[in-house]
Amino acid sequence: MLSACGSSSGSSATTGASGNVLLVGTFDGHAGKYQTIQSAVDAAKPGDWILVAPGDYHETADASETGLDPTHGYAGGVIITTPDIHLRGMNRSTVIVDGTKAGPSGACSSDPSEQTFGPTDASGKTVGRNGIVVWKADDVTIDNLTACNFLGGSGDSGNEIWWNGGADSAKIGLHGYEGSYLTATSTYYGNETTAAQYGIFSSDSAGPATWNQTYASNFNDSGEYVGACQQVCNITINHSWLEYSAVGYSGTNSGGAIVVENSQFDNNKDGFDTNTQINGDPPAPQNGDCPDNGISPITHTHSCWVFIHNNSHDNDNPNVPASGETSLAPTGTGMTVTGGRNDTVMDNTFSDNGAWGILLFPYPDASTPEYNQSCSGTGGVESPGFGCVYDPMNDAVVHNTFNNNGYFGNPSNSDIAQITFNGGQPQNCYVGNTAPNGTAPPNLEQLQPTCGKITTASNTGGPLFDQVVCDTGFGTCPAGATYPKFTGVAMHPLPKGLPTMPDPCSGVPDNSWCSGGKPV
Repeated sequence: MLSACGSSSGSSATTGASGNVLLVGTFDGHAGKYQTIQSAVDAAKPGDWILVAPGDYHETADASETGLDPTHGYAGGVIITTPDIHLRGMNRSTVIVDGTKAGPSGACSSDPSEQTFGPTDASGKTVGRNGIVVWKADDVTIDNLTACNFLGGSGDSGNEIWWNGGADSAKIGLHGYEGSYLTATSTYYGNETTAAQYGIFSSDSAGPATWNQTYASNFNDSGEYVGACQQVCNITINHSWLEYSAVGYSGTNSGGAIVVENSQFDNNKDGFDTNTQINGDPPAPQNGDCPDNGISPITHTHSCWVFIHNNSHDNDNPNVPASGETSLAPTGTGMTVTGGRNDTVMDNTFSDNGAWGILLFPYPDASTPEYNQSCSGTGGVESPGFGCVYDPMNDAVVHNTFNNNGYFGNPSNSDIAQITFNGGQPQNCYVGNTAPNGTAPPNLEQLQPTCGKITTASNTGGPLFDQVVCDTGFGTCPAGATYPKFTGVAMHPLPKGLPTMPDPCSGVPDNSWCSGGKPV
C-alpha cells in the first residue's frame, strides 16, 4: 500500500495509512487532479486529506449549491459537511481563499469593483458571503492558509473561517475542531452593512478544540469569536495575534473550559471582551466554571476560563470598522469582562491602553430574551433604564503587570477598573498585580483580596460609571471628558513575516507532493 502511495504522480487521491490525499492545484511541478478546493471537498471522505498548492482561489460554492441557508450561515465559498477531513494549505501566505472577483488588482483586492456581495434576498438586499464554512461536521481541521474579503450582508455572513454547528439553533451541532497557521482579513470597507464581521469563528460547537498561530485584522465585530457553546467550549487558543478590529477577541456566553494564552491584542478599540447576553448565542450567562464541578490544573480553583501569558497593548483605535454592540466597545481598553463570572485573568501584561488596562463592568441587556430564557433565571437583575443587568462576579485578576494605562487622563482612567450594579453577589478579587496607575475605585486589592465573598452594596466606582458611559457612547459625556473620536475607517495591510507551517507534509500520507512527511 505504501509503495503504491509513493508511486502516485498527479493523482487526485492516493491511499495512505490514514486516508486518501486529494491535491488541489500544482505544487513544485506536480499537478493535482483538482483545480478548486470545493471540488476536492466534495470528493473527500472521512479521514481524507486535502492539500492545496499556492494560488488565489476564488471559491463559489455559495453561488452554485442548492439547499443552502444563508440566514444561518450555511453558505460559503467553501462548504464542508463531511466530518473528519483535513484541509491544509502548503503555504500560509500564498494559499488564499479569496472573496473578491478574479481581477487585475490581484489577491485580496481593495478595489470596490472587484468585491462580491452574494445573491440578493427577497427584499433585494445582498446576503453577503462567508469564506470557509464547516457546517455541522465533526473533527474538521483547517491549517496553513489565508482567507480574505468575504463581506457581510442581510444573511449571517462576512465571516472568513467558520466552524458552524447551526447558528441560532441553540444546540451543539458540531464536536471537535482544529485550526492553525490561519490568517483572516479584509482589505475592503464600504459601509457597516457589508463590512467583514469575524475572522476566525466558532458557534454552536463543542470541543475539544484548538486554534494555534492565528492572525486576524480589520473586522467590524472581532478577529476571533467563540460563542453559543453551552459550557462545553473546551478550546485552547494559543499564539493568536488580533488587531485593527472593533474587538480583538469576543465571546458571548462562552464558558466552561477556555484557555487563551501566549497571544497579542493590539490596535483595536477594545483588545479582548468576554460577555453575557440574553439575546443571542444562548444560554446566558458567560460562566467560566469548570465542567462537572472540576478543578482547573492552571488556576487550582473551579475557574476553567483562563486568560494567561497574553499581551494586550495600544488598544486605543477608534478608526476601525465597528457595528452594533461592538461599536459600544470602550476605546482604549486592554480587556473587558462584561457580565462574565468565574473567569481568571492571570500573569498577563497590559500596557499603553489609554482608558483602562482591564475593565470589569455589567452588561445591560434591554433586548427581548430569546430561547425561553428569563432574566432572573439566567442570573440577571432587572434594572430600570438598563434592562437585564449582568454584573461581573467571582472573577479573579491576579499577578498581572500593567504599564502606562489610563493615559487619556480622565477621572477613573487607570490600570484596573470595576463597576457592579447590585449587592448580594460574589465579589471579584484582585491579588498581586503590578498596577502603578491605580484602580477605580481605589485600592481594589485591599478591598477585595478574596473571590466569592458576598457583597452588600453596588459600587459604580465614583466617576468611573460616567466615564464608561461616555467612552462607550452609551450616554452623554461629563464636562471635560476626552476620548479619541472616530474620524474614518482605516484598513491596514497584513504584517510581513507571519509564520507558515514549518512542515505542511507532517502527518500526511505519502503522495506526489509529500513523502515520508516531507515535501518531495
